[in-house]
Amino acid sequence: MSSILNNYGAVVALRTLKGINGNLDEVQNSISTGKRIGTAKDNAAVWSIAQTMNSDIAGFKAIEDSLSLGEATVAVASAGAEQIVEKLTEIKELIVSAQSENVDHNTIQTDINSKIEQVNAIISAAQFNGANLLATDLDGNGATQMGFLASLDRVGQGGSVSAVKINVASVNFESSIDLSTNLTVITDTASAASALGEIEAFLQTAINGAAALGASSKRLEDQSEFVSKLTDAMEKGVSVMTDTDMEEASARLSALKTQQELAIQALTIANDSPRLILQLFR
Repeated sequence: MSSILNNYGAVVALRTLKGINGNLDEVQNSISTGKRIGTAKDNAAVWSIAQTMNSDIAGFKAIEDSLSLGEATVAVASAGAEQIVEKLTEIKELIVSAQSENVDHNTIQTDINSKIEQVNAIISAAQFNGANLLATDLDGNGATQMGFLASLDRVGQGGSVSAVKINVASVNFESSIDLSTNLTVITDTASAASALGEIEAFLQTAINGAAALGASSKRLEDQSEFVSKLTDAMEKGVSVMTDTDMEEASARLSALKTQQELAIQALTIANDSPRLILQLFR
């Protein structure tokens, strides 16, 4: 039934057009921003999860920086420790040569003193950003170990978060390899024999310390690689939940534009209906 008081066809066509325009705006916004869910009103549950994961991702990126600092600090100390092992090996060679009667013990001791100074210099210089894992006082404040942030552990969705650290202890070569006061000065074969036992103990201490630093360095490297992969996986998960599927959005945009054109035509036809009714009375 047609009426000149109410154009029901136009009302329905207008309502349909408004709905299509609303959907069209939504698709165009998701394409322009790249986000299918960019605000809480788009999907409160998914948005909440995404924001929690984004905060964790930011935390893990900070952890990557901490681990990089840790790797650099331990790498410097490890390189110094390995260099000290080489110098101690050279000192051991000199002490072994001093076991003979027909050698110049004074000259050998002079060479040993030079290498002792090199060892002490390495211990003093093996610091990164003020932290020296070869020294007795690691950071100038009496510390004997350094903690590097390694992970964030979350219990349940939106639950408590705790920080996990990797602690690296100082090997303290400054006191455990004190050659200046604890290595016998060579003057003859007897003193050379005493020095040989002492340098062997120092060498084992240096080897053990270098091995410990190498193990810590590898642990930090492995953790850094894990955190990097974990961050990538979390970013991918957030992307799947919130980012726009461009192929799907493009197809939907084309469909909505077609629907919009048809709705406009339907509204035009509905608006022409009263004029057609008037023609019946001519």
